[in-house]
Amino acid sequence: MSDPAAIEPAVLQRLLAAEQEFADLEAQLADGGGAGGGVGGGVDPARLRAITTRYHELEPVVAALQRWRARSGDLDVARELLGEAAAGERAALHDEVSDATADLAAIAADLATLLVPPDPHAGKPVIIEVRGAEGGEEANLFARDLFEMYQAYAARRGWALEVLSLDASGLGGVNQVTFVVRGDDAWRRLKYEGGPHRVQRVPVTESQGRIHTSSATVAVLPEADEIDLRIDERDLEIDVYRASGPGGQSVNTTDSAVRITHVPSGIVVSMQDERSQLQNRERAMRVLRARLLERAEQERHAEQSADRRSQVGGGGRSEKIRTYNVKEGRVTDHRIGFTVYRLPEVLAGDLDVVVDALAADERSRQLEGDRA
Repeated sequence: MSDPAAIEPAVLQRLLAAEQEFADLEAQLADGGGAGGGVGGGVDPARLRAITTRYHELEPVVAALQRWRARSGDLDVARELLGEAAAGERAALHDEVSDATADLAAIAADLATLLVPPDPHAGKPVIIEVRGAEGGEEANLFARDLFEMYQAYAARRGWALEVLSLDASGLGGVNQVTFVVRGDDAWRRLKYEGGPHRVQRVPVTESQGRIHTSSATVAVLPEADEIDLRIDERDLEIDVYRASGPGGQSVNTTDSAVRITHVPSGIVVSMQDERSQLQNRERAMRVLRARLLERAEQERHAEQSADRRSQVGGGGRSEKIRTYNVKEGRVTDHRIGFTVYRLPEVLAGDLDVVVDALAADERSRQLEGDRA
């Protein structure tokens, strides 16, 4: 039986390395940032900022490790005294052993969490795009189901959801929908949703009762602001036109729809849901910033999989991150081999059961040092 107060050897090794790094940084700060190579041999401000930032990142880790060591000492003393204690002292020492063990288990859990690198997008609003892919109108109906699932999930979590653009299909599905979700933990929990999703069911459009496989794609982007990313207006081509509804019929008598092309990247964003050209432009710019921020991050981290390309893929039936099998009532996330037989609940917005499994897997890989 494992000791609940113990720290796993791999985690302890990383903690000791962090403690040594912290001591080295502390020495450099005491020395004014070390030899920085600044002008005239002075301190390099950029280097000093980097040292200070890293020092403050490691400070809570080292403090928690020191608490763990101190409480471990308390536990050792209590156990030693317990072996020699008189009958009247044993109850209090048993309590001290129990309290110290519980404290150490909690500190060990905190230490594991502190070792996980902070997510740079934590707390940001999330832009999600859902599109029907393969399967004709059935794919569009499935895209609508996914959109409704995210709406229900946002409501459960107390998040705010704003639809930026919705292109309805002929039979009540959606060709494409773009929306923003705001909540303190929205990015942390929704970031796993990006990728091709597929459904296996008897389509509404199928009269023979045969099970078909259809797919929809989901892209998940952190919303960027002007601080994150500045766009040169000279790089933009902006076209305005009349908004149209299903079948191409005009739904507006003014040129309120906006299409923005970012010439250097070739990214195109169109918005037409609002009657105001200004509002459509503002919404299009929000999506454009998010896409450009994502592309910039992909370029900075070329060794990692490109988020949007890996998320959306080709939308084919053979490409998938998750399968929703209606006949079996099954949801399977193929990235971690996780299956739960609660399809109606998941589609009704009870996504936590899947998200928790994905978050636990990511945390485990991060603690092992896997950043792939």
